[in-house]
Amino acid sequence: MGLRNLELAYPEWAPEQRIATLRLVYRNLGWLLAEFCLMGRYTREQASEFIEYDGLEHYLAARERGKGVLVLTGHLGAWELSSFYHSLVGFPMGLVIRRLDNPLVDEFVNRIRCLHGNRVIHKDDFARGLISAMRAGETVGILMDTNMTPPQGSFVPFFGVPACTASGMARVALKTDAAVLPGFLLWDEVRNKYVLRFGPRIELARTGDLAADVLANTAEFAATTERYIRANPEQWLWMHRRWKTRPAGEAGVY
Repeated sequence: MGLRNLELAYPEWAPEQRIATLRLVYRNLGWLLAEFCLMGRYTREQASEFIEYDGLEHYLAARERGKGVLVLTGHLGAWELSSFYHSLVGFPMGLVIRRLDNPLVDEFVNRIRCLHGNRVIHKDDFARGLISAMRAGETVGILMDTNMTPPQGSFVPFFGVPACTASGMARVALKTDAAVLPGFLLWDEVRNKYVLRFGPRIELARTGDLAADVLANTAEFAATTERYIRANPEQWLWMHRRWKTRPAGEAGVY
């Protein structure tokens, strides 16, 4: 699966480059699992020894608007550690998640996620939970890089291939005027640390045509996510069937 996705995203790469990248992806997943096992013990001082911010001013400026913040993120880098660290240093947030199949594991994972003030918003309460959070001026992180199905998703380009992408974030942002900005916790080989990077606030397209604006903004969110993945391909979860849903009449890619 990972190799097939890399073929779709990087058709110009040699097979050896895709294999090497996928090996690094599995290494990153191992690191992520190890970090999750340790997260509950971290203090702010301990975690700050190997995690630092880049662009925190973008997040603070977005929060100061008072209309809520939607953090555009994905399964890139250390995504579980990202929101955990942000709460550990005093910025708790909401997390849009899917319930895990095993309720005991679901309870355990969410307990760790929420140790320092984070809260979970389940996908079955997505719209209402997001709108109320934005009206309260809160921050919510949304993983925007998974396969969706219509009508919850719209087809937009992702690595040059149409991908059904969640459109709820764009709808909520347009309705509430919440700030949308990218946020990813990435391993930086040069610094030998994780870096929690916040990008500038994304300016929303507003033409008055709601359907067109939702599609345009969803496409921009996907393009933003793609740029971060292209800069760090060895840290993205390539094993997910990202392009599973196809436009009507189009053959499957898997």
